[in-house]
Amino acid sequence: MNEKEKAKEIIKILNKIYPTTPIPLKHRNKFTLLTSVLLSAQCTDLNVNNVTKNIYPKYNRPEHFVKLGRKKIEKLIKSIGIFRVKAKSIFLMSKQLLEKHQGKVPKTFEELEKLPGVGHKTASVVMSQGFGLPAFAVDTHIHRLAQRWGLTNGKSVVQTEKDLKRIFPKKTWNKLHLQIIYYGREFCQARNCYGLTCKICTTCYPNRKNPINIKKA
Repeated sequence: MNEKEKAKEIIKILNKIYPTTPIPLKHRNKFTLLTSVLLSAQCTDLNVNNVTKNIYPKYNRPEHFVKLGRKKIEKLIKSIGIFRVKAKSIFLMSKQLLEKHQGKVPKTFEELEKLPGVGHKTASVVMSQGFGLPAFAVDTHIHRLAQRWGLTNGKSVVQTEKDLKRIFPKKTWNKLHLQIIYYGREFCQARNCYGLTCKICTTCYPNRKNPINIKKA
């Protein structure tokens, strides 16, 4: 089975299991989506949502967080990993949005990635889930699955993103990003399947006998 054949089978399986793809991070606007994605680094979506449900009803715009200041932001998000680093990023990001973008979240990768704490993956999520523009955010989970499914050589998340964008039609990227995340959590976990038992792995590699060694990003 070549790459394009695999891609068709993967899309077919994922569309059957996940016909709709709700955004897992709860948010009120593009700014709170950006903030939640920033908070989600090294943290589960569930934990982020549990924290932000008590924040966003009152604080949901850049000016709110600038007024709060770093120390108060730290207190609000202290149950989230590396909260001091994230509080600093949220404060500086909010300040920059007010100073350079009239408080609006910019709509380009270039401008998003200039914001404090915002890397390419975070920018990709905001572009796809916030603005509905084609992007393929690749995190360590998608990187792992792409290797198991034989879609990338696994050298880096940057290379994996290039490979997935080359293999899958652009119109599928935004939905596919979320479908792969959901599928990985449910059927092809890091400490399960190992490239041998889930529907996609057995479809792409019916004769595979040995577990796949994953190259870390």
